[in-house]
Amino acid sequence: MYFWKNPSRAVLLVLALIAFATPPSFASGIDFGNNSSEWAYDGECDDPRFGGSGMASVLLDEDIARDAKDCRTLLNKGQIYLLGGNSKSGIDFGNNSSQWSYDGECDDPRFAGRGMADVLLAEDRHRDASDCRSLYQSGDIYLR
Repeated sequence: MYFWKNPSRAVLLVLALIAFATPPSFASGIDFGNNSSEWAYDGECDDPRFGGSGMASVLLDEDIARDAKDCRTLLNKGQIYLLGGNSKSGIDFGNNSSQWSYDGECDDPRFAGRGMADVLLAEDRHRDASDCRSLYQSGDIYLR
């Protein structure tokens, strides 16, 4: 009853209860796009701008900003994170424009480890994002 005798404390209590009852949104400021991907609404994030345990196993550039609901939900649950400057690793993996993208080996010469391709070309720097990101997150390669 003490809180109700002191209105300012009652207000503080109500505000504190509201703050704890409302989950934080980590998604503010991110353009998630729309849900036009073939894989939208499947419970996995298919947008290669993200990484983490909630990601689909195959990521295509064509799904950038096209799986909004899944990615927003998983980000707010802490199961994915935004890559690039805001990622847990802080590594810019680039894009998937290499001829050797999606072959299961990292062709980016900035990396080393057992998941690397045998032949590395300077032109593949920042151009094998999906393979390198996946291998990096599994611990099969590391940044030199």
